[in-house]
Amino acid sequence: MVKAAFDTEIEQRDNTINGPFRFPVQMLAEQEYGGHLSIHDDDQAQELGFSGAPIEGPTHFSQFDPLLYKIWGSAWFESGCISAHFKNVVVEGEEVQAFVELPAADEKITRLWAVKKTGEPVLEGTASLGPDHPETRLDSLMASRPTPENLVLLEGVKIGDKSPDRDIVVMDFDQHLGNSYPFTLASKLEKITEKCRWYTAEAAAQSPWSRPIIPTEMISPLVGYTKSGLKGPKGPSIGLFADLEVRMIKGPLFVGQNYQLEREVVGLGESKRTESMWIKTYISDPETGELLATTLLNSATLKQSYEHYAEEALRLGKEI
Repeated sequence: MVKAAFDTEIEQRDNTINGPFRFPVQMLAEQEYGGHLSIHDDDQAQELGFSGAPIEGPTHFSQFDPLLYKIWGSAWFESGCISAHFKNVVVEGEEVQAFVELPAADEKITRLWAVKKTGEPVLEGTASLGPDHPETRLDSLMASRPTPENLVLLEGVKIGDKSPDRDIVVMDFDQHLGNSYPFTLASKLEKITEKCRWYTAEAAAQSPWSRPIIPTEMISPLVGYTKSGLKGPKGPSIGLFADLEVRMIKGPLFVGQNYQLEREVVGLGESKRTESMWIKTYISDPETGELLATTLLNSATLKQSYEHYAEEALRLGKEI
């Protein structure tokens, strides 16, 4: 007998459902890349004008899983897509609540958002069910923004750049994920905002697939803990996630199974404070080559974090 995945209390008001307020936990304080600490270190974050170290954006995805499971059942883990634009950072100690609009009976896409207890928005986006997904929030966002010219941090990065090698990755319960993600899946499951029976080895037999699945929020670490092989921003510099989409095509993804990754730059962007590259990662079965899932990440690098930004902008004839 397959038991329900979650015990999360869900409320319904008119055509919207929501979970309880949660306190997401910061687990990236010791993250390093390029030989330095990241924005998830308090001192680094405050130097860049943030009130504290941001909790990594994918952490908030877990609060949506019980809501989307309520709407679409186990199909959510097989062919669901969460597509989110992050609006404000959350620091540890702040409470967050997730909302999903109930779709019409024949609809395969709906709106979602999360807010702090103060009412400040955290993220907004869409959830959809595939495998043939309707246009997502990030599909429309990318289409609406022109490609900038004269990028400084991303000089030399081009749309269409691809990783030179196919990377094979795996995520086990007790596997340390390196400097980029200094924790294990087991330690994440102790602190994850929504407990799910299907994430654990002990209850795997109660899932539709009889194997423990990787949580939605951990698919980003799965594709990000190894080097991408892509040319990235100049450094040392510091970045953060501005947008993220996790799209299942033939899921779910399983703990302890090998996956093949191929990465491609599919967009470039710029704001007053950042330059960003949109990286699409294709997650495939390494034996058959079958595409199982994709992620789409807008990784935004803070201009002020790069010491030589002004002089290199001048060299490129770029106004700042």
